[in-house]
Amino acid sequence: MSIHKNNNQYFTVFFAKNELNGYTATVPSLPGLVTEGRTLEEATKMVRDAIKCYIGGLKKAKEKIFQETEVGSFRIAVSV
Repeated sequence: MSIHKNNNQYFTVFFAKNELNGYTATVPSLPGLVTEGRTLEEATKMVRDAIKCYIGGLKKAKEKIFQETEVGSFRIAVSV
């Protein structure tokens, strides 16, 4: 859910360890936004920059800024 406080908008970000031993970050409410970093800290910086660019592009194009919907993350067991 997006919360505006002190002029901030909040986004849910998923971080996953990738094949290069770094982290891939995605933002479900911003389709197509994917970035990476060698460390979790670098991936966090990269995703913040990517979100700013994404939102900036939407504003420039006078397109609607997506409002985040509820997101859930669960680990489930599947017999394979």
